[in-house]
Amino acid sequence: MTAFGTRAPATTGALSWLISPKRLEGLRLQAFLVPIGIVFAVLFAIPLAQSLYFSVTDFNGYSTEVNFVGLENYRKIFTDPAMLAGLGFTLLYAVGTTVIITVLAIPLAVLLNRRFFGRNVVRAVFFFPAIPSIAILGLVWGFILSPLGSGAINSLLGELGPVPWLSDGTLAQLSVIMVAVWSSTGWHAILYLAYLQSIPDDYYEAARVDGASPRQSFFSITLPLLAPAVTISSLLLMTGGLKVYDLPYTLTKGGPGYATFTITQSIIQSGIAQAKFGQASALAVVFMLVVGAIVAVQLVLSSRLEGRLS
Repeated sequence: MTAFGTRAPATTGALSWLISPKRLEGLRLQAFLVPIGIVFAVLFAIPLAQSLYFSVTDFNGYSTEVNFVGLENYRKIFTDPAMLAGLGFTLLYAVGTTVIITVLAIPLAVLLNRRFFGRNVVRAVFFFPAIPSIAILGLVWGFILSPLGSGAINSLLGELGPVPWLSDGTLAQLSVIMVAVWSSTGWHAILYLAYLQSIPDDYYEAARVDGASPRQSFFSITLPLLAPAVTISSLLLMTGGLKVYDLPYTLTKGGPGYATFTITQSIIQSGIAQAKFGQASALAVVFMLVVGAIVAVQLVLSSRLEGRLS
């Protein structure tokens, strides 16, 4: 009842619930998600929907006339030798660089974690290859690995050369992977080093008291505690390797033939250079599904590995 003997409106309780401090705090927190949702829609959801639409049409990127062709673009993907070669090398590059860099970066991080004279300088030297643009590194290594006699390595080999580093299909693939390993191992070693420095020294002291050898300490203490870092590093390497474009293109232009052709280069070449926007969209959709499947499998395997090591 009010002061004048009348009953307060029934809506007062509902309004007080709607504007309660707890409710207002929840609305403020949800408001922070609005920009994220907008960015997600503009940069992912809308382009994905457009790619799905164009993948079943003959759109060439220029004409406004678009015809429905069904799954014809998808059929062409799996019969085009350039696209199949690009898929094969992309998978080889992603898996190869992930495995090799992981195998090299962990022992390197263990060495860099030790105390020795000039340790910070050595760390900087190993980290330096990750600083320049990978496209610039591709151009520099293109001169170093030039298959001509004027190439830096072939000049050093003298009469033993010239070696067709970039003109032979197998050697070109190995050269691209080698340059990627050289440029990224130091960066991932620093990532592992950050995790190593978070491991308490008490664990190793207790292991030494129990008579454990350095090898036993590594496999019983270091490696299990590095499992989260292995997951992060391998995920970054795998996703970066699957979408690689700049290094193979600047180093070999995708050659010789289609030996170092990548999926990303194939999408760009089909969609822009050859005006096959529909086919390029179909390839992008297939590529997204392949990447999603590989990353999902990798995360499952990584979680199981962490569970076994922990």
